Amino acid sequence: MKFNLALIGFGGVNHGLAEVIRQKQAMLADRYGMTLNITAVSDMRFGTIWHEDGLDLDALIALPAKGYAVDDVLAKAGTQRGGASLAETLSMIQLNCVDVVLEATFTNPQTGEPALSHCRTALSAGKHLITTNKGPLALAGHALQSLASEMGVQFLFEGTVMSGTPVLRQLDVTLRGCDISGFRGILNGTCNFVLSQVEAGASFADAIREAQQLGYAEADPTADVEGWDVQLKVAILANALWGNGMKPAEIAREGITGLSEQQVREARAEGYAWRLIGEGRQQADGSINGTVGPQKLPLTDPLLAAHGANNAVTFTTDLLGAMTVSGPGAGRHETAFAMLSDLIDLNDRIKK
Repeated sequence: MKFNLALIGFGGVNHGLAEVIRQKQAMLADRYGMTLNITAVSDMRFGTIWHEDGLDLDALIALPAKGYAVDDVLAKAGTQRGGASLAETLSMIQLNCVDVVLEATFTNPQTGEPALSHCRTALSAGKHLITTNKGPLALAGHALQSLASEMGVQFLFEGTVMSGTPVLRQLDVTLRGCDISGFRGILNGTCNFVLSQVEAGASFADAIREAQQLGYAEADPTADVEGWDVQLKVAILANALWGNGMKPAEIAREGITGLSEQQVREARAEGYAWRLIGEGRQQADGSINGTVGPQKLPLTDPLLAAHGANNAVTFTTDLLGAMTVSGPGAGRHETAFAMLSDLIDLNDRIKK
Protein backbone atom coordinates (compact mmCIF):
# COMPACT_ATOMS: atom_id res chain seq x y z
CA MET A 1 0.00 0.00 0.00
CA LYS A 2 1.22 3.51 -0.78
CA PHE A 3 0.88 6.33 1.73
CA ASN A 4 1.37 9.98 0.85
CA LEU A 5 2.75 11.73 3.92
CA ALA A 6 2.59 15.29 5.22
CA LEU A 7 5.27 16.09 7.80
CA ILE A 8 4.26 18.87 10.20
CA GLY A 9 7.46 20.19 11.70
CA PHE A 10 10.80 19.32 10.15
CA GLY A 11 13.02 19.38 13.19
CA GLY A 12 14.86 16.41 14.65
CA VAL A 13 11.99 13.90 14.68
CA ASN A 14 10.48 14.34 11.22
CA HIS A 15 13.89 14.92 9.65
CA GLY A 16 14.96 11.67 11.32
CA LEU A 17 11.86 10.00 9.90
CA ALA A 18 12.81 11.13 6.38
CA GLU A 19 16.25 9.55 6.89
CA VAL A 20 14.69 6.33 8.20
CA ILE A 21 12.28 6.17 5.23
CA ARG A 22 15.21 6.47 2.81
CA GLN A 23 17.13 3.80 4.73
CA LYS A 24 14.21 1.37 5.01
CA GLN A 25 12.49 1.78 1.64
CA ALA A 26 13.40 -1.65 0.26
CA MET A 27 12.64 -3.48 3.50
CA LEU A 28 9.24 -1.80 3.88
CA ALA A 29 8.28 -2.78 0.35
CA ASP A 30 9.54 -6.36 0.60
CA ARG A 31 8.31 -7.16 4.11
CA TYR A 32 5.10 -5.14 4.37
CA GLY A 33 4.19 -4.22 0.79
CA MET A 34 4.28 -0.58 1.84
CA THR A 35 5.56 2.54 0.04
CA LEU A 36 6.03 5.81 1.91
CA ASN A 37 6.00 8.97 -0.20
CA ILE A 38 6.54 12.42 1.38
CA THR A 39 4.31 14.82 -0.56
CA ALA A 40 4.13 17.80 1.83
CA VAL A 41 6.18 19.42 4.59
CA SER A 42 5.48 22.37 6.88
CA ASP A 43 8.08 24.03 9.09
CA MET A 44 8.31 27.48 10.67
CA ARG A 45 11.76 28.00 9.10
CA PHE A 46 10.68 27.74 5.47
CA GLY A 47 6.88 27.60 5.39
CA THR A 48 5.00 24.94 3.45
CA ILE A 49 6.09 22.95 0.38
CA TRP A 50 4.27 20.22 -1.52
CA HIS A 51 4.17 18.22 -4.72
CA GLU A 52 1.28 15.92 -5.62
CA ASP A 53 3.68 13.18 -6.83
CA GLY A 54 6.14 13.51 -3.96
CA LEU A 55 9.02 15.76 -2.91
CA ASP A 56 12.67 14.97 -3.61
CA LEU A 57 13.68 12.90 -0.55
CA ASP A 58 17.41 13.55 -0.85
CA ALA A 59 16.84 17.30 -1.17
CA LEU A 60 14.59 17.24 1.92
CA ILE A 61 17.18 15.39 3.98
CA ALA A 62 19.86 17.89 2.95
CA LEU A 63 17.84 20.88 4.21
CA PRO A 64 19.41 21.28 7.69
CA ALA A 65 22.93 21.30 6.23
CA LYS A 66 21.82 24.05 3.82
CA GLY A 67 20.27 26.29 6.47
CA TYR A 68 16.74 25.18 5.49
CA ALA A 69 16.99 26.92 2.11
CA VAL A 70 14.48 25.04 -0.04
CA ASP A 71 15.82 25.90 -3.51
CA ASP A 72 16.84 22.31 -4.27
CA VAL A 73 13.46 20.99 -3.14
CA LEU A 74 11.66 23.54 -5.30
CA ALA A 75 13.82 22.61 -8.31
CA LYS A 76 11.51 19.64 -9.01
CA ALA A 77 8.95 20.81 -11.56
CA GLY A 78 5.50 21.21 -10.04
CA THR A 79 6.65 21.79 -6.45
CA GLN A 80 4.59 24.50 -4.73
CA ARG A 81 5.36 26.69 -1.75
CA GLY A 82 3.34 28.61 0.82
CA GLY A 83 4.02 30.61 3.96
CA ALA A 84 4.63 29.59 7.57
CA SER A 85 1.34 30.75 9.12
CA LEU A 86 -0.92 28.33 10.94
CA ALA A 87 -3.66 28.91 8.34
CA GLU A 88 -1.33 27.89 5.51
CA THR A 89 -0.21 24.77 7.37
CA LEU A 90 -3.85 23.79 7.98
CA SER A 91 -4.63 24.29 4.29
CA MET A 92 -1.68 22.10 3.31
CA ILE A 93 -2.85 19.32 5.64
CA GLN A 94 -6.14 19.13 3.72
CA LEU A 95 -4.56 18.69 0.26
CA ASN A 96 -5.74 15.72 -1.81
CA CYS A 97 -2.14 14.52 -2.10
CA VAL A 98 -1.98 13.83 1.66
CA ASP A 99 -3.13 10.52 3.17
CA VAL A 100 -1.31 10.56 6.53
CA VAL A 101 -0.31 13.53 8.68
CA LEU A 102 2.74 13.08 10.91
CA GLU A 103 2.70 15.78 13.57
CA ALA A 104 5.94 16.53 15.46
CA THR A 105 5.93 20.19 16.42
CA PHE A 106 6.54 21.92 19.73
CA THR A 107 3.42 22.12 21.86
CA ASN A 108 2.28 24.37 24.66
CA PRO A 109 1.65 21.97 27.60
CA GLN A 110 -1.24 24.12 28.86
CA THR A 111 -3.12 24.59 25.56
CA GLY A 112 -1.76 21.87 23.27
CA GLU A 113 -1.35 24.43 20.48
CA PRO A 114 -0.51 24.67 17.67
CA ALA A 115 -0.37 20.87 17.54
CA LEU A 116 -3.99 20.48 18.65
CA SER A 117 -5.19 22.51 15.65
CA HIS A 118 -2.99 20.42 13.34
CA CYS A 119 -4.49 17.21 14.75
CA ARG A 120 -8.12 18.33 14.65
CA THR A 121 -7.77 19.59 11.09
CA ALA A 122 -6.12 16.36 9.90
CA LEU A 123 -8.82 14.12 11.37
CA SER A 124 -11.66 16.40 10.25
CA ALA A 125 -10.27 16.26 6.71
CA GLY A 126 -10.29 12.45 6.77
CA LYS A 127 -6.53 12.04 7.08
CA HIS A 128 -4.89 9.36 9.20
CA LEU A 129 -2.93 10.97 12.02
CA ILE A 130 0.31 9.95 13.72
CA THR A 131 1.81 12.16 16.40
CA THR A 132 4.62 12.11 18.94
CA ASN A 133 3.13 15.25 20.48
CA LYS A 134 1.97 14.74 24.06
CA GLY A 135 -0.11 17.89 24.45
CA PRO A 136 -3.04 17.12 22.13
CA LEU A 137 -3.34 13.57 23.42
CA ALA A 138 -3.14 14.46 27.11
CA LEU A 139 -5.47 17.46 26.83
CA ALA A 140 -7.99 16.26 24.22
CA GLY A 141 -7.24 12.60 23.58
CA HIS A 142 -10.81 11.33 23.99
CA ALA A 143 -12.22 13.97 21.66
CA LEU A 144 -9.55 13.30 19.02
CA GLN A 145 -10.11 9.54 19.19
CA SER A 146 -13.86 10.06 18.85
CA LEU A 147 -13.29 12.30 15.84
CA ALA A 148 -11.03 9.72 14.24
CA SER A 149 -13.69 7.05 14.74
CA GLU A 150 -16.39 9.32 13.32
CA MET A 151 -14.28 10.04 10.22
CA GLY A 152 -13.22 6.41 9.74
CA VAL A 153 -9.48 7.14 10.06
CA GLN A 154 -6.70 5.96 12.35
CA PHE A 155 -5.10 8.00 15.16
CA LEU A 156 -1.78 6.56 16.38
CA PHE A 157 0.60 7.93 19.01
CA GLU A 158 3.07 5.30 20.23
CA GLY A 159 5.93 7.81 20.53
CA THR A 160 4.17 10.11 23.00
CA VAL A 161 5.25 8.34 26.20
CA MET A 162 8.67 6.71 25.84
CA SER A 163 9.87 7.83 22.42
CA GLY A 164 10.97 4.75 20.45
CA THR A 165 10.40 2.28 23.28
CA PRO A 166 7.01 0.60 22.73
CA VAL A 167 4.82 1.03 25.80
CA LEU A 168 1.29 1.80 24.62
CA ARG A 169 1.41 -1.08 22.15
CA GLN A 170 2.47 -3.36 25.03
CA LEU A 171 -0.78 -2.49 26.75
CA ASP A 172 -2.82 -3.07 23.59
CA VAL A 173 -1.16 -6.34 22.55
CA THR A 174 1.22 -8.18 24.83
CA LEU A 175 -0.39 -7.36 28.20
CA ARG A 176 -3.96 -8.16 27.19
CA GLY A 177 -5.45 -10.46 29.80
CA CYS A 178 -3.67 -8.73 32.69
CA ASP A 179 -5.38 -6.32 35.04
CA ILE A 180 -3.03 -3.41 35.73
CA SER A 181 -3.57 -1.51 38.97
CA GLY A 182 -0.71 0.98 38.71
CA PHE A 183 2.48 2.20 37.10
CA ARG A 184 5.52 4.21 38.11
CA GLY A 185 8.26 5.30 35.80
CA ILE A 186 11.20 7.41 34.72
CA LEU A 187 9.45 9.06 31.79
CA ASN A 188 11.67 12.00 30.87
CA GLY A 189 15.01 11.36 29.18
CA THR A 190 16.28 14.88 29.81
CA CYS A 191 15.83 14.72 33.60
CA ASN A 192 17.26 11.21 33.75
CA PHE A 193 20.34 12.32 31.81
CA VAL A 194 20.79 15.49 33.86
CA LEU A 195 20.56 13.70 37.23
CA SER A 196 22.95 10.99 36.02
CA GLN A 197 25.47 13.66 34.98
CA VAL A 198 25.14 15.52 38.29
CA GLU A 199 25.77 12.26 40.16
CA ALA A 200 29.00 11.97 38.15
CA GLY A 201 30.13 15.46 39.17
CA ALA A 202 28.62 17.87 36.62
CA SER A 203 26.70 20.97 37.64
CA PHE A 204 23.00 21.19 36.82
CA ALA A 205 23.71 23.99 34.33
CA ASP A 206 26.42 22.02 32.53
CA ALA A 207 24.31 18.85 32.46
CA ILE A 208 21.34 20.70 30.95
CA ARG A 209 23.63 22.35 28.38
CA GLU A 210 25.01 18.95 27.37
CA ALA A 211 21.49 17.52 27.11
CA GLN A 212 20.60 20.37 24.74
CA GLN A 213 23.72 19.76 22.64
CA LEU A 214 22.84 16.07 22.35
CA GLY A 215 19.28 16.84 21.30
CA TYR A 216 17.64 15.47 24.46
CA ALA A 217 16.47 18.88 25.75
CA GLU A 218 14.78 21.83 24.07
CA ALA A 219 16.37 25.28 23.99
CA ASP A 220 13.99 26.05 26.87
CA PRO A 221 14.16 22.99 29.16
CA THR A 222 11.43 24.18 31.54
CA ALA A 223 8.84 21.61 30.44
CA ASP A 224 11.33 18.85 31.25
CA VAL A 225 12.93 19.98 34.50
CA GLU A 226 9.69 21.32 36.02
CA GLY A 227 7.83 18.06 35.35
CA TRP A 228 5.30 19.35 32.79
CA ASP A 229 6.40 16.76 30.23
CA VAL A 230 5.97 13.85 32.66
CA GLN A 231 2.62 15.21 33.83
CA LEU A 232 1.33 14.91 30.27
CA LYS A 233 2.74 11.38 29.93
CA VAL A 234 1.14 10.22 33.19
CA ALA A 235 -2.22 11.46 31.86
CA ILE A 236 -1.70 9.61 28.56
CA LEU A 237 -0.76 6.34 30.28
CA ALA A 238 -3.57 6.58 32.83
CA ASN A 239 -6.15 7.18 30.11
CA ALA A 240 -4.74 4.35 27.97
CA LEU A 241 -4.99 1.98 30.92
CA TRP A 242 -8.23 3.01 32.59
CA GLY A 243 -10.04 5.35 30.19
CA ASN A 244 -11.08 7.67 32.98
CA GLY A 245 -10.50 10.96 31.16
CA MET A 246 -7.82 12.15 33.58
CA LYS A 247 -6.63 15.69 32.86
CA PRO A 248 -3.01 16.79 33.39
CA ALA A 249 -4.16 19.48 35.83
CA GLU A 250 -5.46 16.71 38.14
CA ILE A 251 -1.93 15.30 38.53
CA ALA A 252 0.20 16.75 41.34
CA ARG A 253 3.48 17.98 39.82
CA GLU A 254 6.95 18.85 41.09
CA GLY A 255 10.13 19.07 39.02
CA ILE A 256 13.80 18.50 39.84
CA THR A 257 14.78 22.16 40.25
CA GLY A 258 14.27 21.93 44.01
CA LEU A 259 17.07 19.36 44.31
CA SER A 260 20.59 20.52 45.04
CA GLU A 261 23.72 19.05 43.50
CA GLN A 262 24.82 18.07 47.01
CA GLN A 263 21.57 16.16 47.62
CA VAL A 264 21.95 14.25 44.38
CA ARG A 265 25.57 13.24 45.05
CA GLU A 266 25.03 12.39 48.71
CA ALA A 267 22.14 10.09 47.83
CA ARG A 268 24.33 8.18 45.37
CA ALA A 269 27.05 7.77 47.99
CA GLU A 270 24.41 6.33 50.36
CA GLY A 271 23.22 3.74 47.83
CA TYR A 272 20.28 5.73 46.45
CA ALA A 273 19.52 7.84 43.41
CA TRP A 274 17.16 10.78 42.91
CA ARG A 275 14.94 10.43 39.86
CA LEU A 276 11.87 12.24 38.57
CA ILE A 277 9.05 9.69 38.85
CA GLY A 278 5.62 9.76 37.26
CA GLU A 279 3.01 7.51 38.89
CA GLY A 280 -0.58 6.49 38.35
CA ARG A 281 -2.69 4.15 40.47
CA GLN A 282 -6.27 2.93 40.34
CA GLN A 283 -7.96 2.97 43.73
CA ALA A 284 -10.47 0.40 45.00
CA ASP A 285 -13.37 2.76 44.20
CA GLY A 286 -12.17 3.10 40.59
CA SER A 287 -10.73 6.60 41.00
CA ILE A 288 -7.23 7.37 39.70
CA ASN A 289 -4.41 9.12 41.51
CA GLY A 290 -1.51 10.60 39.55
CA THR A 291 1.68 12.29 40.74
CA VAL A 292 4.94 13.62 39.35
CA GLY A 293 7.92 14.41 41.54
CA PRO A 294 11.49 13.54 42.53
CA GLN A 295 11.91 10.33 44.53
CA LYS A 296 14.95 8.84 46.25
CA LEU A 297 15.19 5.28 44.91
CA PRO A 298 17.36 2.42 46.24
CA LEU A 299 19.94 1.30 43.68
CA THR A 300 18.17 -2.08 43.54
CA ASP A 301 15.04 -0.47 42.02
CA PRO A 302 14.55 -1.90 38.49
CA LEU A 303 13.75 1.58 37.18
CA LEU A 304 17.41 2.50 37.66
CA ALA A 305 18.36 0.14 34.84
CA ALA A 306 17.47 3.16 32.70
CA HIS A 307 20.72 5.09 32.36
CA GLY A 308 21.37 8.45 30.74
CA ALA A 309 18.48 9.49 28.48
CA ASN A 310 16.77 6.10 28.72
CA ASN A 311 13.33 5.69 30.29
CA ALA A 312 11.68 2.88 32.23
CA VAL A 313 8.21 2.13 33.55
CA THR A 314 7.05 -0.58 35.95
CA PHE A 315 3.47 -1.85 35.68
CA THR A 316 1.78 -3.57 38.62
CA THR A 317 -0.20 -6.49 37.20
CA ASP A 318 -2.34 -9.23 38.70
CA LEU A 319 -0.77 -12.12 36.75
CA LEU A 320 2.84 -11.05 36.19
CA GLY A 321 3.46 -9.01 39.31
CA ALA A 322 5.71 -6.02 38.66
CA MET A 323 6.85 -5.85 35.04
CA THR A 324 9.37 -3.24 33.88
CA VAL A 325 9.87 -1.95 30.32
CA SER A 326 13.05 0.02 29.64
CA GLY A 327 14.59 1.66 26.58
CA PRO A 328 15.39 4.92 24.78
CA GLY A 329 13.29 7.82 25.99
CA ALA A 330 14.70 10.54 23.75
CA GLY A 331 16.52 11.01 20.48
CA ARG A 332 15.58 11.94 16.93
CA HIS A 333 15.96 8.51 15.31
CA GLU A 334 14.47 6.74 18.33
CA THR A 335 11.34 8.89 18.15
CA ALA A 336 11.29 8.59 14.36
CA PHE A 337 11.21 4.81 14.87
CA ALA A 338 7.99 5.21 16.89
CA MET A 339 6.44 6.99 13.91
CA LEU A 340 7.67 4.29 11.55
CA SER A 341 6.18 1.59 13.79
CA ASP A 342 2.86 3.47 13.75
CA LEU A 343 2.99 3.63 9.95
CA ILE A 344 3.52 -0.13 9.80
CA ASP A 345 0.63 -0.61 12.25
CA LEU A 346 -1.52 1.66 10.09
CA ASN A 347 -0.66 -0.45 7.04
CA ASP A 348 -1.64 -3.62 8.92
CA ARG A 349 -4.95 -2.15 10.11
CA ILE A 350 -5.98 -1.00 6.64
CA LYS A 351 -5.04 -4.31 5.04
CA LYS A 352 -7.37 -6.10 7.45
